[in-house]
Amino acid sequence: MRLALLHDWLNQLGGAEDVLETLVSMFPRAPVYTSIYWREGMPAAYRDWDIRPTWMDRLPGIYRHHQAYFPLYPLAFSRLRLTGYDVVLSNKSGFCIGVQAEQALHICYCLAPTRYVWDFDAYAAREALSPAVRAILRPLVAFLRRWDYGAAQRVDHFVAISSEIQARIRRYYGRESTVIYPPVETDRFEPANTQDDYYLIVSRLIPYKRIDLAVRAFNQLALPLLIAGDGRDREPLEALAGPNVTFLGRVPDEDLPDLFARCRAYVLPGLEDFCISPVQAQAAGRPVIAYRAGGALDTVVEGETGVFFHEMTPEALASAVAGFDVDGVDPRACVRNAMRFDASVFKQALSRYIERRVANTVRQEVCKEASWN
Repeated sequence: MRLALLHDWLNQLGGAEDVLETLVSMFPRAPVYTSIYWREGMPAAYRDWDIRPTWMDRLPGIYRHHQAYFPLYPLAFSRLRLTGYDVVLSNKSGFCIGVQAEQALHICYCLAPTRYVWDFDAYAAREALSPAVRAILRPLVAFLRRWDYGAAQRVDHFVAISSEIQARIRRYYGRESTVIYPPVETDRFEPANTQDDYYLIVSRLIPYKRIDLAVRAFNQLALPLLIAGDGRDREPLEALAGPNVTFLGRVPDEDLPDLFARCRAYVLPGLEDFCISPVQAQAAGRPVIAYRAGGALDTVVEGETGVFFHEMTPEALASAVAGFDVDGVDPRACVRNAMRFDASVFKQALSRYIERRVANTVRQEVCKEASWN
């Protein structure tokens, strides 16, 4: 089976790249088509991949400021013709589904419908865009919304990363999808014999993650909170934080399992599409305190592996933390729940899904040819 992979951009590391790494391990001979590829800024292992960027890769400053060029991505992908493949598998959160996948079965693993296109008002509020900038952008966003909808209609099958994304695919694109959870390397984590006296967040420090809400809540509680990660919000968050909140910056991957295993509980303050960190925490035997929405509804079992707070306010989060009996949670239940999201489960489910869809397509083509004859 000749298969090609599609990815929006390769200039930063995040959950999308975790998924892509697993896809490449599943299909090591598949080329990776993408808009841009920052060779020096991405892991050295990527240099062994067959990565094929578009003409956008030559635009000035795009590796560090790729969002400034967002009107051009639909054009770049629309002009990308993929021929000679049986299957095109897109790993989408942006515009990559717009390619011309001629005579190939196009399966989209949808991380999210393009967030700043379909939820522009919330995005503009988080980014503190001025009313004038919002007014200027609205016609462009309306065009991109129409373009993205049209591109979604040419996809043969959608796979969603969570129930939340499945609902958005139906709402925005009018398409049905199958949920296959993203891969998590759960075997990297295991429970510790004892816990330290801190709560934990591992996240990029950007507006929609709502780390500010957690900082305010823990300021009220005066409980120790460790925040691992970096991003453009770090400086204002540090200014907001009390002495009980510690910013660790970027933590090496090899140090994360111990950090998860020794925390009292993991805190997820924002609305996430999926988010692997709560799963990693549970794989390490630790419960999760999460906002009751989005991917957390799939990954946290209320009363068994964690607790939800119901309003996105510091007071609601603080109340959930104060009222949660962390010591009453069985670490074994957390580990069992995390295993549902193991990378091996993802690989098996996605492989079977692709095989089934390819087989159905072949049968349909045979039946169609027979009817013509």
